[in-house]
Amino acid sequence: MPVIRSTETRRSETAAGVMTTFASPTLGGAGSALWRVDVGANIAGPLHVFDVEQVWVFVEGGATIELGGETVSVTAGDTVVMPAGAPRKVAGDPILGFSAIVTAPAGAKAGVPGGAAGATPPWIQ
Repeated sequence: MPVIRSTETRRSETAAGVMTTFASPTLGGAGSALWRVDVGANIAGPLHVFDVEQVWVFVEGGATIELGGETVSVTAGDTVVMPAGAPRKVAGDPILGFSAIVTAPAGAKAGVPGGAAGATPPWIQ
């Protein structure tokens, strides 16, 4: 039985936020990846796409999400299902930022809209 201790989680930092991996193919041998995203106030990630569905559960703060041509604001307790291939951009609340728990199938690839398939980010590997 794989048990991933809190001291074994993997931290990946980008200009847009910090991703903490709880389980993935290379962390516990999971078939899906599970990670936490922490984004500061008024910080936005880049416009990008994933080739798989992702499920985001916002646990702290709030965010504005541009997803497939729509814009929505979310707060702690809200869940967003992001379809495969839908262009997305997530921005932290101007005062609170946000924290979210996210899951996606192993091997998910991120890229730019209309571009090549991209690569698997380290927090999903």
